[in-house]
Parts: sequence; C-alpha cells; structure tokens
Amino acid sequence: MSIARPTSEQLRELANSLHMQLTEQQANDYLALMQPSFDAYDLIDGLPDEIPAVQYPRTNGSRPSGEANPHNAWACKSTVHGAKAGKLAGRTVALKDNVALAGVSMANGASTLEGFVPSYDATVVTRLLDAGASILGKATCEHFCLSGGSHTSDPAPVHNPRRHGYSAGGSSSGSAALVAAGEVDMAIGGDQGGSIRIPSAFCGTYGMKPTHGLVPYTGIMPIEATIDHTGPITANVRDNALMLEVIAGADGLDPRQYAPQVQPYTGALERGVRALKIGVLTEGFALANQDRRVADKVQEAIAQLEKLGASVATVSVPEHTLAGALWTPIGCEGLTMQMMHGNGMGFNWKGQYDVALLEHHAAWRNRADELSATLKVCMFVGQYGLTRYDGRYYAKAQNIARRARAGYDKALADFDLLVMPTVPIVAQALPAADCSLADYVTRAFEMIGNTAPLDITGHPAMSIPCGTVDGLPVGLMLVGRHYAEATIYQAAAAFEAAVDWQKN
Repeated sequence: MSIARPTSEQLRELANSLHMQLTEQQANDYLALMQPSFDAYDLIDGLPDEIPAVQYPRTNGSRPSGEANPHNAWACKSTVHGAKAGKLAGRTVALKDNVALAGVSMANGASTLEGFVPSYDATVVTRLLDAGASILGKATCEHFCLSGGSHTSDPAPVHNPRRHGYSAGGSSSGSAALVAAGEVDMAIGGDQGGSIRIPSAFCGTYGMKPTHGLVPYTGIMPIEATIDHTGPITANVRDNALMLEVIAGADGLDPRQYAPQVQPYTGALERGVRALKIGVLTEGFALANQDRRVADKVQEAIAQLEKLGASVATVSVPEHTLAGALWTPIGCEGLTMQMMHGNGMGFNWKGQYDVALLEHHAAWRNRADELSATLKVCMFVGQYGLTRYDGRYYAKAQNIARRARAGYDKALADFDLLVMPTVPIVAQALPAADCSLADYVTRAFEMIGNTAPLDITGHPAMSIPCGTVDGLPVGLMLVGRHYAEATIYQAAAAFEAAVDWQKN
C-alpha cells in the first residue's frame, strides 16, 4: 500500500504551519528529497500491527436502559467468562469505560468517542480473566474522566445508589455505583485527580489508588502519563487486596512502571494495627470547604484506630497544599498535549499504542463543541500555558513535584500511614440540567483538594468508608509509602473488622 504524497502547495502550507516560508521551487526540491522517507511509511503501512492476542470469547454488548440501568452506571453490558479456576473465580467485575475490552464499545464518557471498538484487551483485563473473574461489562465514567462529580458523562448523569439524584462521584462514577449497588463484586477505576477515591467516598466503597506504576496502564486511555493510575474498587477490603494481587506488576509495555514492587497484599489483612504509627495530616482537615461533620466523623475513625492499638499523632506536610497547586499545570497542560493534541496516545514513550484509538479520537476536532465544559476549561488553561509560556510551567511543576514527594516521604519516615478525609464533603445533589456554567464546573472539582496531591506524588492512597452524615457515606483516606499498599490494607482491614460504618 502507498500513503498519500503531499503536493507542492500542501508542503508549502505545511511549512507555513511550522513558521517557515518555501518558494514553489524549494517545495519541489524538498518533495524529491522526502520520497525515500515516504517509502519507509509505505513499508510500515503494509505490515500488520503488533497487538496482544484476545483469549476469551465475549458478547458484543449493548447499553441497558430503564429498570436495567437505574443509576445510569452501565455504559455497556457484555459478558466475558475467565479461566475456570483462579484467585478471582466466582467474582464479577465491571470495567471503567476507558479500559479496552476487545470487541466491545468504549466511549470514555464522551459522545465524540462513540463508535470506537477496541481490538485488544487491556493488561488488567487479561489478568482478571486469567484469575477466573467474569467481566459483566463497562461502567459509565465521566466525560474523558475530567470530573469528580457524576454529572458530565454522556448521555446522562450517574446517580448515587445510596440516594438517587445525588452524585456518585467521579470520574469512575459507574464503577463505584455498580459495586455499591451490589451489581458487581468489584470494578476497575482510574485515578488522575482522585477518580477512584472520590466515588468510593461518595458511594461507600473501598477504592485503592496504588503507587504510580504498580498496576500497568496498558490498554487504558491515558489522560497524562505521569498522573495516570488504575486500581480496584470493591465492597470490602479483602476483595480489594485480592484484586490488587492479581493486577499488580510489570507487563513490559507501560513506561509508567519503574520496577514495581509487588507484595502478597492479602497476607497483611490479619496483622492488626498495634505496631502502626499513624500521622493525622493537619492540612488534610484545612480545606476551605471542609464540612465539619465529615471532619468529626473522620476523627472518630482515627480514634477507633488508636483504640485498636495504633499510635496516633498529628503531623504537618506543607507540601500537601503545594502538590495540589502543581496538579494544575501538570494536569491541564499534560492532558492538552497527550490526550487531545496527541490523540489520546501522545508521543515519546515505548510501549503498547492503540493505533485505532488514536485514529478515532483524532476526530474530536470536528466535534469540539461537544466536549464537556470541564474538559474545555482544563484545555483552555493548558493551551494558554503551552502557547503563552511555552510549557515552562509544566516543566517547572514536574521538577517541583520531587520536592512535594519528599515532603510526604519525610513524614512517612516517622509514620507508617497518614490519614485525612478523602473528600471534604459528602455526596451532593446532582446539578440541574440547566445549571450555570459556573455551577457545572465548580461541582466537578469542588472535592479534589485532598485527592489530587497524591496523584502528583504517586503515593498509594485508599478511601475506606468510616461512617455516615445524613445517611450518606464519609470516606477516610489512608496514605502510605511508595509500594506500601500492604500497610494500608493492614489498617483498613482492622478498621473494617471493628466498625460497622453504616451504623457509625
């Protein structure tokens, strides 16, 4: 096959877009010199792509409606049965709808991606199936995952199963809602600013954002590689630890992974907390929109951990606030370059690229007005930083991120865990369909103050339900050293065994 060759006029227009001027003769001379390069493109065009083989049969799937989808939490139902035996035999799973499941549609919560069907399974999908899990379909997620609320997904908001008409959190809204509703045992979520932990806090599920790179992101649509995390959302601690055992570890295809250290996480569940030193993060209780009732409920949970034998003291990490600020240039400029200008894949990394996703997502430019207001505001900030300041703030923020990580590491040298509210509020009523632009955007980001910093530093962080306020769940966030997920599970399991959070 042959790729299309540019004309002389097209090359001159191309050069102009690169701030260069060519005469017609120069363009013709360059075209002649470019032909051997195009021959190499022809060779590549004629070769088959390198994609993972699909092992387990599955149904094509479809979006359920009405009583079959009361919370709008299902994006698509499709059944895939895994191996007959394994750690997850008998467990049912939902996948966030940015996770590739071959042969089943993937929209990532956005109308502009509708019609895309992946041709291979994400690494986490293969690992779940190899461990005996049954996948029941794709869970609705927020519009290109840019919301901590559950009102931005196409075609409809996701409702909290604990209270209809209220936010399920985001961006893994459907994942947490399906687990909380008992429709699946466990789900895969994604987390770039809190998107596993926020919906877990709002819905009353257990959500682990593992250490950056512990779980391969291969086959999951990126937002920004340095803050992309994926991990488990479950109805209890044991299932969460078991699921992480299955999906953690290097796959050789994800540049986010730097020799990840995997542990037998379920082995930590019976250890108790008597040997643990827990630091209560001062800054984690100081957000401007902190609901005092939520803070009090979290403090009660911390007191319970102390009663169980943990040593508890307050600690200050000023870098917590810094890391939250760093998220803006890293997240906004990074997603604008990788997810949007880079057509969902970006450049300059080795690993598994999804060529079909890149081609399909590139059409967003023809339908850009359909993008959610939350994505637009992030793109406007990001593009301004890229255009006006040439990306210097992204670069500087990435450098300063090492300082932010060091601040947490210093505290974690003295404490085994840091604790704080996952989010400062409980689930709020979904904004009206005709709400103002300001309300739409504010309600998407009002809860990320404690969650986003840990995406910048990459520390593992888990939200566990610790009580209720007005009948809605409250989340306690446990933060550990890099690759110390077992310590987090140790404390989470002890609390779960001692407290019925729904009566607390």
